Amino acid sequence: MFSNPKQGIIYRVKSSTTVLVEFEEDFYSQHRSNCKYDISFSFNRVCLKRAHQAVSAASNPLFQDYLFPDCAFRKEITTSASLLSSNYKLDSRQNSAVRHILSFQGPPPYLVEGPRSVSNMVVQEAVLKIYKGSPQCRILICAPINSVCDALMRSLNQEIPESHMFRANAAFRELDEVPDDILPSCLYKAGHFSHIFLVDASSATEPETMIALSNLANEKTAVIVTGAPNNYPGWVRSDIARKKGLKVSYFERLRESKRYSSLDPAFITQLVKP
Repeated sequence: MFSNPKQGIIYRVKSSTTVLVEFEEDFYSQHRSNCKYDISFSFNRVCLKRAHQAVSAASNPLFQDYLFPDCAFRKEITTSASLLSSNYKLDSRQNSAVRHILSFQGPPPYLVEGPRSVSNMVVQEAVLKIYKGSPQCRILICAPINSVCDALMRSLNQEIPESHMFRANAAFRELDEVPDDILPSCLYKAGHFSHIFLVDASSATEPETMIALSNLANEKTAVIVTGAPNNYPGWVRSDIARKKGLKVSYFERLRESKRYSSLDPAFITQLVKP
């Protein structure tokens, strides 16, 4: 019926037998309900290409102190006493993590280890204090799962105007999957960031994490990486990839290095469940 093959994009898998695919208009004009088709599938390599690009960019000497931090010191910045005050909703370790996040600039990254629900409280408090105390700062929050970003966005929206925030979504995320209260913040104008929060980074592969870091960080960017111990990217199925280290996340690799395994509070905070 068709003189040339038609290409569509899978944008949702509803069940094991139902897949929703979008085609260009010329397909629908020729389609009939009784038609049968020969179908083949191909893999969208966009995400892999972004990861490859990030790995290549990360070879820049500028990023060595982010990737393989050996320095025993960090660049401290002056922070007002009011911002360093404790939040009664957080425990002593959580407040300590927030104070450390507010007090440094540049590499090496700061790690926050603990359950997602607890570390997200630290991220939220740190972001709010950075926003209120340093209006010139630009903050980027990254996470491998939409629901994590949505939850943080929803919490931050309670205190930060929608016009000051942007929720980036993947091009293939359907509009009806984005929570209604977040939609107004889904517009973006590019720029560099003073702070990058890599949230739940223990659930992402290292090249995925590098996409934001290698493209948007510079020597003045404060990088905060959150994750939980023994939480590994579950979708690395290639034996070759696992043997080459992709089963180990950026968070886990840093956590096992000498600088962070010593549990120096200037570089890492271990959180506990409330």
